Amino acid sequence: MPKAKPLSKQQILTAMDKTKSNKAAARYLGVSYIHYKKWAKLYESETHENLFEQHKNQAGVGIPKFLSGYGKKGNPPALLDIIEGRVDPSHFTPDKIKQRLLVEGFLEECCSNCGFNEHRVLDHKVPLLLHFKDDNKKNYNLDNVELLCYNCYFLTIGNLFTDKQVQHIEDFKAINEGKVDWEIDEYHLKRLRELGLEDEEPNYISKI
Repeated sequence: MPKAKPLSKQQILTAMDKTKSNKAAARYLGVSYIHYKKWAKLYESETHENLFEQHKNQAGVGIPKFLSGYGKKGNPPALLDIIEGRVDPSHFTPDKIKQRLLVEGFLEECCSNCGFNEHRVLDHKVPLLLHFKDDNKKNYNLDNVELLCYNCYFLTIGNLFTDKQVQHIEDFKAINEGKVDWEIDEYHLKRLRELGLEDEEPNYISKI
């Protein structure tokens, strides 16, 4: 996994301005909470308080309820309780726990094996799968979970699809041979061109 880059004071100040908590700031910068905390504590504010302490929001003011800890009726449990095994994760969907791991800064949104973090231009999703190293899907300990891109999962863990699913995908592709005319806005067209996935004229995607 690529070594995390240092964070400048200006980067942290910008993240603080755009977010309401340290965990959200780490998410905004695309780094782990631990990495963000290390650098935020190095810099001081005008009041001589380090930036990490200044941006604490233990009351959860302005933060959506699903991100806050439990204790109030109807709220989900604190994620740390799931990670440390005090709460049975069977009551929650893996996708929601995965999203909380990302949003709260426990996992970085990139492949832990190769560092891939490219967003799909149409919806900004990153093709990452949550992998349990010991195959126990109830064990969310941070030493046991990782995110893998589709390619690394295929190479190191196993097939993503059954033979029947692969055949269906390939047959579907064969049926839809030729150029596909997609109606997308100028922003996405520009992004596709930057990635070398879209032809200037005529206006269609030909290399995906």
